[in-house]
Amino acid sequence: MQITDLLTPGRIALGVSVGDKRTAIHALVGMMQRTGCLNDPQQYEQAVLDREAQGTTGVGGGIAIPHGKSGAVRQPALAALTLRDPIDYDALDGQPVRLIFLIAAPAGQDNLHVQVLARLAQLLMEPDFCGELLAADTPAAFLEVVARREQGATPHEARAGEAASLPPPPPRPRILAVTGCPTGIAHTYMAAEALESAAQRMNVAIKVETNGADGVRDALTPEEIAGAECILIASDKAVETARFAGRPVIRVPVAQALKSPEQLLHRALSGTTPVFRPETAEETLARNRVDFSDRTSSRAALEAFGHKVYSDLMNGISHMIPFVTGGILLALSYFLDRSNAGTAAFGTGNSLAWLLRSLGNTAFQMMYPILAGFIAVAVGDLPALAPGLLGGLMAQSGMAYADQSTWVSSGFWGALVAGFAAGLLIRLLRRLCSRLPAAVEQVKVTLIYPVTGMALVGLMMAFLINPPLGRFNDWLYHCLGTMRNGSRIVLGAVLGSLMAVDFGGPINKAAYLFGTVTLVNGQQTFMAAVMLGGMVPPIGVALACTLFPKKFTRKERHTALTNYFMGACFITEGALPFALRDPLRVIPSCMVGSAVAAAMSIYFGCTVPAPHGGLFLLPLASHPFLFLLSLAVGSLITALMLAALKAPAVEEN
Repeated sequence: MQITDLLTPGRIALGVSVGDKRTAIHALVGMMQRTGCLNDPQQYEQAVLDREAQGTTGVGGGIAIPHGKSGAVRQPALAALTLRDPIDYDALDGQPVRLIFLIAAPAGQDNLHVQVLARLAQLLMEPDFCGELLAADTPAAFLEVVARREQGATPHEARAGEAASLPPPPPRPRILAVTGCPTGIAHTYMAAEALESAAQRMNVAIKVETNGADGVRDALTPEEIAGAECILIASDKAVETARFAGRPVIRVPVAQALKSPEQLLHRALSGTTPVFRPETAEETLARNRVDFSDRTSSRAALEAFGHKVYSDLMNGISHMIPFVTGGILLALSYFLDRSNAGTAAFGTGNSLAWLLRSLGNTAFQMMYPILAGFIAVAVGDLPALAPGLLGGLMAQSGMAYADQSTWVSSGFWGALVAGFAAGLLIRLLRRLCSRLPAAVEQVKVTLIYPVTGMALVGLMMAFLINPPLGRFNDWLYHCLGTMRNGSRIVLGAVLGSLMAVDFGGPINKAAYLFGTVTLVNGQQTFMAAVMLGGMVPPIGVALACTLFPKKFTRKERHTALTNYFMGACFITEGALPFALRDPLRVIPSCMVGSAVAAAMSIYFGCTVPAPHGGLFLLPLASHPFLFLLSLAVGSLITALMLAALKAPAVEEN
């Protein structure tokens, strides 16, 4: 695949006049849409703008490379725009932008196109190449410049060829670098190219590992790490750092490598870089200790600490959720064994039903070890994985010091405690082992950390965590199982309303988490209530746009079809743009509709076997028509409340 395979004359516009960044991106998305590259232009454009919110893609030199990876992209593609008058793009060097390339990357496909886009990023670092593009007078000429340059070697390849033809250079200072950005498409490779170019000018040997969307390339070896003078990490996403223990390490945002690569290399060669060692639990607490005499700093510190804990927890939950969908396999096993319905043998009447039931149960059993393991990794890096997995497995089984007949699973809460404890414990072990000779580094990683970590986590779970949390878990689910209809309806209404408070934020995630945990423990009715609570907001606002168009702008009405689909798929975030524009009317309307739908679902006894899927789970749900009725009533209530509360819309100019 070549760059010219992704860029066509129909996606090139020259000498265009635009007022700002958003207008330029909208024009580029329009070219993508007209040439059939997108399934949903609004969704893709929002993905590009969300990436811009994480940090500017104005890389300097008058160039910007906005990009987005989304399921709304039908096929990987490029679009290009040259501007008649430069615009302010918040670029890294503060200079206005005249040349913009838009990258469209599809989600869930192979990443061959990422390698091509990396080549484009490298080419754009050459001022002569950019000058030729700006001088092109037709799209065909623009494309010819790209094709002509692409037939030659990239600067990176040219340097490699020159190096192969020259005698080995004398020993020079050696620097290792790691680059990465959230999407792993443009900044990752441009930062690598900037560091390599600066190193060549300074006659410094360097190797750069890129952590892009197509995985890790040019990975650093243990021998290279041991012999490096300094390791430079220019990344906006997490990279593996345990391997750098005991070596001088500099950590900066990826944008700094693009903006001032030579300054970073001088800093790396200065000999003043501190040696990296993983932070211990005590140091974490000290760093996050709050001085309550200073309200501003204490609030910032508490917010930073809360964000870190939340992100660590979500790292475990995001890896856990796919295993919860094993409930679909269980439901399919029952669906295939209707002849045994109502008996203890339900789900085992034929070999296929038995196999699906076994697979579903196995997936459920893996859920808590995965949760604890990946929380531990987020807190204590990769060495904490084994202790975290063991702690999660013990939480799932309820293993305790008492007789096995008294074991009670501590479930989600036990796995959560095990994950954080394992991560903090590995941090402490690293601190204690930091004075050991470098020669035993491999012994620490392969023996000391896993053996000591698993032993201590296992003892902690058996004596301190599983007994009390197991009893609490048993009491909690006994209460849920004995709730009368009125209590269950109230709880369902509360869960449904919480799903519509922040549309995918922490409160929404807390209610969703409660539904998934009860689902694993056999309470499928609450998962149905939670799912309806998340489906009502996007469908409700879409229904309001359809029934009461004068209450919404033309732009809002155009999103109605998308929101119907997002609601059907249980994607609550579809209502978020409406809530941001008018929170005092949209949020209460969505909360009331979601609460009513969830309460009706509990009253009717609706159940769903998995935490995701929306209407696609209807064939596997109990009372599917009553589930649809609950969804329709809740969505209609939301639409009617919006119509009553909102004033007629004023069209934006």
